[in-house]
Amino acid sequence: MATSTPPPPSQQPPTTSSTSTPPTSTAATPLSPTDPTYTPPTIFSFPPFFTLQPNPTTRSSQLHSWSTHIQSYARSHRLFTLSLIDALPTPSLFTNPTISRSLSLRDARAVLNFMASPEGGNRAEWFPTSSSSTAKKTGAAGDEAGGGKAWIYWRRPEEWAAVLEEWVDRTGQKGTVLTLYEIVESDATRREEFWGMESELLVRSLGICVKRGKAQIFGGEGSEGVKFF
Repeated sequence: MATSTPPPPSQQPPTTSSTSTPPTSTAATPLSPTDPTYTPPTIFSFPPFFTLQPNPTTRSSQLHSWSTHIQSYARSHRLFTLSLIDALPTPSLFTNPTISRSLSLRDARAVLNFMASPEGGNRAEWFPTSSSSTAKKTGAAGDEAGGGKAWIYWRRPEEWAAVLEEWVDRTGQKGTVLTLYEIVESDATRREEFWGMESELLVRSLGICVKRGKAQIFGGEGSEGVKFF
């Protein structure tokens, strides 16, 4: 991508791309107010950043930059999933109102597809929109259905498993049966990164702990407990 300082907005050349202006639909609303503790990267103020470039090298760099930005935003806001349609108008995420730029739905899908790929580090995963085995195996479904919904893995499940194991060691809770509520919703864990995590992601992460021989899950769906060893 170009590294020169862009001219002031008044000198920007006209563009016919639909990505040059934020979405005008009022159907979608931002996910949340802008977090004052999160500062987007400098490139977020560069208008061409909001249109994916055709040059393969430039595009790859751009996709990596978008992935890093989205992960940082999600971590700052403790977001574990994104509904793409709802997320598009969100300031400091996909939209920069200061320079009147927003990533298009098509390009946002491309970014998340990249994040969901091995090249992108498997940092996202689409929610399946059908019961087909292909959708479940690839995690690619949802890409075409109204923008779709995806997990955003600023920590992948195996990384969350390690975080949970470290927390248990640090707090001396080996051998204690813990409910899922205690892990992600109690005041005792409010300062932990996994506080507020969706139960499905928590169960998946705990399942990795089980496979590692570090934990055992008790009870049925909706009333699970876990004991770490």
